[in-house]
Amino acid sequence: MCGNNMSVPLLTEAETVSATEKETAAVIFLHGLGDSGHGWAECLRGIQLPHVKFICPHAPRIPVTLCRNMMPAWFDLMGLTPESPEDESGIKKAAENIKAIIEHEAKNGIPPHRIILGGFSQGGALSLYTALTCQHQLAGVVALSCWLPLHSSFPLGSSGSKNLPILQCHGEMDDMIPMQFGAMTAAKLKSIVNPHLITFNTYPGLSHCSCPQEMATVKEFVEKYLPRI
Repeated sequence: MCGNNMSVPLLTEAETVSATEKETAAVIFLHGLGDSGHGWAECLRGIQLPHVKFICPHAPRIPVTLCRNMMPAWFDLMGLTPESPEDESGIKKAAENIKAIIEHEAKNGIPPHRIILGGFSQGGALSLYTALTCQHQLAGVVALSCWLPLHSSFPLGSSGSKNLPILQCHGEMDDMIPMQFGAMTAAKLKSIVNPHLITFNTYPGLSHCSCPQEMATVKEFVEKYLPRI
């Protein structure tokens, strides 16, 4: 099983964009540090497909070492370099919470192979880690402006299928999570899953945010891996 035995997801708070016809697929999208699911729900509404619902959970408020503050975060952050210490227990706990949402959707009729996991920044990082450690074969991952947490534990830590499509996007002018980290992540991912299923797109002039061109690429990815059935 992917996740724990709870019948209800641990993260019950989420902004949901319902499909306009019978829901046969879902995208679970995780926001970045200090944010909420509301903004991304609005953004994703702009690329919605009639049969796909979007679930944008809100992270709990926790102490974040990097910011010396309490804020919405999926796990603690000590630094933003590849050498920074990581909140291993927090990352694993957050991944279990997301896996519980996947199980909840499966019980309600949307199987894991019809679910794409995605996110931005810290949310993208968690989506990568969750998908790679999930026992289920997911439809794919959308990883925007992010990195792979606990990267040294892979590929041994991967329990997911090697045939996991991954769309990685990164702004070339990102001063928060430098594009170099994205490139290092893409290289690492190629040692974990089928390299032919990894797409790494970069966007000139784009900082630590999204853009219409990137969202159009996300929509194409969702259309390809969650086709109408």
